[in-house]
Amino acid sequence: MDRTAAEKILSERFSIKSFYDTQWTVIQKLFRGEKVLLIEKTGFGKSLCFQFPATMFNGITVVFSPLIALMRDQVQKLQSLGISANCINSNQTPEENKSILEEAEKNNLKILYIAPERMENIDWIDTVRKINISMVVVDEAHCISVWGHDFRPSFKRIINLVKLLPQNFPVLATTATATKRVEEDIKSQIGGEISSVRGNLIRNNLHLFVIKTDSNDDKMIWLAKNLNNFEGTGLIYTGTRVDTYIYCNWLNFSGINAAQYNAGMDPESRVRIENALKDNKFKCIVSTNALGMGLDKPDIRFIIHTQVPVSPIHYYQEIGRAGRDGKKTFIVLLFNPKDDLSLPRSFIESAKPDLSKYHQVIGALKTESLGLYDISRKLNTPLTQIRVIIADLSDQNIIHEVKVGNRKKYEYRFGAPALNTEEFENQKKQKLNEFEKMLDYINISGCRMNYLCEFLGDKHEAACGKCDNDIGFLNKPVSSPELLDKLELFKDGFFPVLEVATTKSNLTDGVAASYYGLSRVGKILHQCKYEQGGNFPDYLIRVAEKAFKHAFKNSDFDLIMFVPSTVSGDLVKNFCQRLGKLLNIPVSEGIIKTRDTESQKRFKTNILKTDNVKNAFSLINQNEIMGKSILLIDDIFDSGATIKELGRMLTQYGAKVISPLVIAKTIGHDS
Repeated sequence: MDRTAAEKILSERFSIKSFYDTQWTVIQKLFRGEKVLLIEKTGFGKSLCFQFPATMFNGITVVFSPLIALMRDQVQKLQSLGISANCINSNQTPEENKSILEEAEKNNLKILYIAPERMENIDWIDTVRKINISMVVVDEAHCISVWGHDFRPSFKRIINLVKLLPQNFPVLATTATATKRVEEDIKSQIGGEISSVRGNLIRNNLHLFVIKTDSNDDKMIWLAKNLNNFEGTGLIYTGTRVDTYIYCNWLNFSGINAAQYNAGMDPESRVRIENALKDNKFKCIVSTNALGMGLDKPDIRFIIHTQVPVSPIHYYQEIGRAGRDGKKTFIVLLFNPKDDLSLPRSFIESAKPDLSKYHQVIGALKTESLGLYDISRKLNTPLTQIRVIIADLSDQNIIHEVKVGNRKKYEYRFGAPALNTEEFENQKKQKLNEFEKMLDYINISGCRMNYLCEFLGDKHEAACGKCDNDIGFLNKPVSSPELLDKLELFKDGFFPVLEVATTKSNLTDGVAASYYGLSRVGKILHQCKYEQGGNFPDYLIRVAEKAFKHAFKNSDFDLIMFVPSTVSGDLVKNFCQRLGKLLNIPVSEGIIKTRDTESQKRFKTNILKTDNVKNAFSLINQNEIMGKSILLIDDIFDSGATIKELGRMLTQYGAKVISPLVIAKTIGHDS
């Protein structure tokens, strides 16, 4: 097919008049059955490079993408054009996913999007043998490379599939961010004769600014003072999930319509917020990087980072969703040199689990075959770390996968080579070096856009003429006494929600008086619990009373009960008795332990935290709580496993309502 004929079909099917030259180059290669790596900026139209040929092939094009939001957007758009497309992902029910796989088996789809993690799913493995695949696409292909900024072990399975394909089978890998080293690594892993097509990465409509601050308070004040000066809607990136909550509440308190978004939210809430942003119902979404990469909204007018990313690659990727319509767009990085270095460095240090964990996994698999959850439970190690370890050990041929019934397990290869840690150390050194390059970006006096493009292997001589350095912008924030007072007022009335309500019990969502670590509440708790600081002071009684009135002003409670302590003696008991007198609610000591439990801090997975407290409590007098509304109090809330277990037990014995109140909620669990 020549370009003229192709563009006639393009106009009819996609309502697009013509291809860019680079798009047509890639499409021609795919028509010839070639393997291609396309490196192009966000907004260029990389998806058209596979969507168009997919409509021309007889079979199904399978697109592996880690971005569920982007999958949904592209499927909706394709379906609106009359192109049969669908997606498989974890946000859908098993029944929905199964129905879509059945459509694929019948060859009723042209394009099937699928999350890489589904490669481990038995239903998918069975289906892939039966469907007529005409092309394979790997979106966000930098995730393949251990040198990439977002390596994911599940992408390794895609490579295994690609290597089984015939020699002249079309394969397209796409990314907006790949250094020369990552580019060569992706090509090496895909194998065969694969060519690169690298486009121009400069974004002429982006205006890049860095604002240096002295504190987190400065950042919050800057946002409240300046956000309404930006046209349209945008994104504010934070470093942790808990920060999405804090910043979002602060902005709403300041009269700015904002919503929070992070990977800890339920799928329905995330979809609702994505759709609301597209409809411009919010001034901004405050999010971790769980949102922006997968969002197909061309008119995002600003992106602001409150935490420095770990590398220029991350930064370019995250700002890439802004201004895709080519219009003027502002990109701002708020940076506090005193406090903003520890979080990204901790991300880098924890990118690979401790080497002792690798040896523990090897030791466990030498004894028996185990699945991922079995290993996580046995070694008290989060599942995310276990996945990384399993991928690394598989790569080094130390372990291999076996199928036991319908379960996938792993076992040790006897006579396997010793664990090679040199590559791990090299990866960590590279990531630390990239973080230093990100700090260089903050401190350079030259063009910021040129710096980012050059880092990604796309050199430009001329300055962009739009960044703060090019226009001579003074980037020192201006303080505001009025907003400082407003911020203190916000902090005094900011009480984290405990999301523990469940249909399996009469437990309601609760409230914490503070976040542990964000105020002096956490420091006081630590002194009293672990440094023999005596009973909780009156200050904690006062903040707990304020949190109670904030969350439960319309509720009546018959009884206060408290969680029996594992390590802090009578601290919580004494606290409850004093608070009970203040609230005029009787206090019961009726909850007792039926067996010893360990401190929840010892456990690194929610599975083991739940096991630790399961069936560990009982009541002295069951009749005491029958039909009663109970205020359940504890000092610190982490995973919520203890509160949920007590909610289950109290419901079982007849409690009408159980509402939790704690002194502090940990930041770590929310992060």
